[in-house]
Amino acid sequence: MNDDADQQHLTANPGYAQGQLAKAFTTALTHEDADTRRRAESRVTRWRAVLAGMAGGLLSIGSRTPVAGLPAWVTPEVVHGGFATGTPGAGGPLQPYETRLAERFGVPADRRALFAHCLTDTGLTWLWGQLNSGRYEVTVPEEGALLTMAWLVRHGQSAAALDLVAELEPFADQLRFLPRPSTGRPASDVTDALYRRSVSDTVDRLVRRRPDAAVETQREALAVWQPFGDELLVHWLETAGGEDARVLELVPDADWLERGAGLLSRYRLLTGEHTRCGKHRDPRENLGILRGALEETVAGRALDARRLGLLRHAVTSMVRRRGLPGSAPHAELRRVQRAQAALPSHYALAHVVVGRLAGLPQESGIADLAPVLAPVSEPEQRESGLPAGVQLPLAIRRVVEDALSAPVSTLVERGVVPSAEVLAQLVPRLVAVTTARTYDDETLRTLMAANYRAFRNRRSLLLLNLERQVRIEELPWVRAVAAQRGNGTAEAALLLRQLGELAVRGFPGTILPNPLVRELGVLARQSELGAPLVEELAADIFMDAFGPKFLVAAGIAGELLGGSLYERYYSIDYAAIRELAIAEGTVQAGESAGRSDRAGAGPRTSPGFARLCAERAAGASSAPAGPKSGSSSGSWVAANGKVIEQSQILTTHNLATLVHRVGIAPEPGWADLARRCFGTVCRLTARVQRNPWPYSTIKDAAYAWRQLVFHLSLCTPAEQRRVLDDLDAEAARHAPPVAARLAPALTGLRLVADGGTFAPDGTADGGRARRLVGWTTDGHWLATDPTAAEPKGS
Repeated sequence: MNDDADQQHLTANPGYAQGQLAKAFTTALTHEDADTRRRAESRVTRWRAVLAGMAGGLLSIGSRTPVAGLPAWVTPEVVHGGFATGTPGAGGPLQPYETRLAERFGVPADRRALFAHCLTDTGLTWLWGQLNSGRYEVTVPEEGALLTMAWLVRHGQSAAALDLVAELEPFADQLRFLPRPSTGRPASDVTDALYRRSVSDTVDRLVRRRPDAAVETQREALAVWQPFGDELLVHWLETAGGEDARVLELVPDADWLERGAGLLSRYRLLTGEHTRCGKHRDPRENLGILRGALEETVAGRALDARRLGLLRHAVTSMVRRRGLPGSAPHAELRRVQRAQAALPSHYALAHVVVGRLAGLPQESGIADLAPVLAPVSEPEQRESGLPAGVQLPLAIRRVVEDALSAPVSTLVERGVVPSAEVLAQLVPRLVAVTTARTYDDETLRTLMAANYRAFRNRRSLLLLNLERQVRIEELPWVRAVAAQRGNGTAEAALLLRQLGELAVRGFPGTILPNPLVRELGVLARQSELGAPLVEELAADIFMDAFGPKFLVAAGIAGELLGGSLYERYYSIDYAAIRELAIAEGTVQAGESAGRSDRAGAGPRTSPGFARLCAERAAGASSAPAGPKSGSSSGSWVAANGKVIEQSQILTTHNLATLVHRVGIAPEPGWADLARRCFGTVCRLTARVQRNPWPYSTIKDAAYAWRQLVFHLSLCTPAEQRRVLDDLDAEAARHAPPVAARLAPALTGLRLVADGGTFAPDGTADGGRARRLVGWTTDGHWLATDPTAAEPKGS
């Protein structure tokens, strides 16, 4: 561990980019789907730009200003892994809307001419019209820059407008600073309702559906070939001399042969019209045997003994299996099959729904799903031929439900938002509205909301040397109107508490994903609650250093959890952490925590916290009691992961901050959350069985277990005992390998709850009790199946 880690300077290795280029190149050459090949070709172009830029000195991957000559606020084009390509997100060839505006303004079709025109009276008048109507789009933040300049001019802030123009002008020929005119809903029409997918997105998903080949093949078999097989069977049964006689006991007459020829003629027509099924062509199948024998007989050729035997066996087995055609059992079977074949296909029903969606606003969600999900109506029956009253299948309903527009809590409750990761995709829209409401002027409020939404589409860069991502307040046009913001601390605090409760209640066994942490961090800064929120660090680029907010967050955890089950279970000394924070000057007694999260405030690292995490990681053990089951990564990545996990343990990875500083209190309470966390642990543990690469799953199970211990620590002692009994009962309901794998963890948790402690290696009671952590460099005891039979002689 190097206490001067913040003085190091690391750069990214091009090996990752070379690997991604190779993968994209292979896909572009070999993939069977043309669209996939085209997307891969585009990735090849971008990765080549990355490598060329790194080799030529244009790109400095790992820096927050990765492109030479461009300031940090310029939106970069970023590919997988956080690599900038060198192309600005607002750069590239002129967009069609820019070309149209150049024609309308009567200026050359280049960006500098458009920029200069917008500084004239005519250009300002156009920009003011856009502000007034709200009918514009901002897809990258730069597209809101000149609108902000126009707002400043209209409100007498000429000096600020000139300063903004001066900062933008050097890039006027590269970047598009004009908004996109829109004919859709005014940008000012914003609400707290969210939707996961727009109506337009939903239509695209439905239109892309294709008939299911297997389903349509079965439909053809039921509707065409089985009825035709019945006709062939009846025709052959006419040659039997009686009820128990075999076919061809009677010699076929001319009428029988003529009708047989008609059946064969119709068969040839059917094979031309219905091409999905191939079973009827198989000479070994019953239908193929009956048809082949009929062709021979109609042609006047006598069947040999083998073929006659096959024919009689086929007829006998068909009658035995389904009954005689026309009998009650046979008729009922065919009635059911006809009904199945007549059911509308998902493909046809999807097109009915597309018709319903056509009349709705395309760029928003659906507030009322009932009319869209209704059964097929009589007018739709006349138009599509589908039976009226048919219900939409679940697969179609789920596609439509993803477009539900409702409060985010409703989306979580209804399963439209199934994970914390999806929640993180929606939250920026809420934060945009809350942030914009702090501006008094309505047009500026609308502009800043659009700007925030565009900014949150900005992809994160790969950053090294403890650099941080660009924040929205660093954008020159946002800085220019910063003085127009009112006090939004109360509203930000309320939304932060609501979202924190929603995330913890909705997904109790999942740590907060980094995109969600970033959004909550914006609200935390606006609310001035002193609530530092920490991200999950990447083990493969970890630099043996932590920012000072990690130590502040650990101190907050100590305020909440000092003396608790959590502190005892993980063998934490929160009093010592408090002393460390005071010694490092990260937080003074009585001082508001979280100030070190500001840019430029205080030291860049907390060497004491990094040292503490490294020491705890060195003493932690996840090794199995017996022989290793497989091997986790023994590399430096896994070693880094152990250190990072200790930081998460000490800080509770934001849970303590949300409870103690933000004030979340999720319903129906901590005991319920602990039980639900254990359900997640059990599901993940079940996936370890027969998993050749179990360690990622084990890591997630350990994270869910840590959340469980946190929630349980906020329960009363009596509640803790009841929950522990419930966990034992829940484990017993799972398959024996799950219960057996988790037995040491449950034993260890109960041991600590009863006042016991773990040894320094995280075990107790001769290894029958174990502390559950995730990262390991030497195998994990959870990967070993205790129920597996031991080898003989072991």
